Amino acid sequence: MSVIFLPSIPYLRPLTIKRFFFHIAYNGQNYHGWQRQSNACTVQEVIEGALLKILKTPTSANGCGRTDAGVHASQYFFHADLAEMAVEELLFKLNHALPADITVFGIIPVSDGANARFDVTQRTYDYFIHLRKDPFLQANSALYRGMNLDIQRMQTAVNLLPQYEDYYAFCKSPANFKHTICRVSAARLWVDKSGERLRFQVSANRFLTGMIRIIVGRLLEIGAGEMSLEAF
Repeated sequence: MSVIFLPSIPYLRPLTIKRFFFHIAYNGQNYHGWQRQSNACTVQEVIEGALLKILKTPTSANGCGRTDAGVHASQYFFHADLAEMAVEELLFKLNHALPADITVFGIIPVSDGANARFDVTQRTYDYFIHLRKDPFLQANSALYRGMNLDIQRMQTAVNLLPQYEDYYAFCKSPANFKHTICRVSAARLWVDKSGERLRFQVSANRFLTGMIRIIVGRLLEIGAGEMSLEAF
């Protein structure tokens, strides 16, 4: 009979995993939207890559919603589950690791069940338009050169949006959704004094694929006299 003595193993305190909300903003010009894709660079992919570099372990960044290619986000949230750590240190390292077009403003501890996507009650989208070529606007506004728009008719159409809930006709791929109900709480249209710069803003509990771009396209058709308010 032989006896083998094993060295004593010190007690290891298990890691405490906590959920955090990350408050970020990004310029979407160089990205194909938020959600990771197999054939294009996305914001989620870049952030998860930075987290892997810092934490040395794969970490999922679960966003509050999708954005289309080229779309910017001035206030965006995602949640991630991390081992308990010094939040300020992670904030510094993450901003250092991320490119200049993505910024993390804050990392907020939340309850384990909090969900950046499903706990959202309102999202707001701004669409900027300019009618005369301007090199200082091209990255943040869409050019529709030389259109003669009836702003009053467009405003009337905008005011109709909160009166309806089913946005099937304004969805690029309605079959991908269980339903196309969107509760639009507010919709506004602003025009500057020159009449050459427009801002359309809409707030809702959710947006469908291509919904905002389709709505803006229809509003421009109304402004140009190519679509009636009744048809809209």
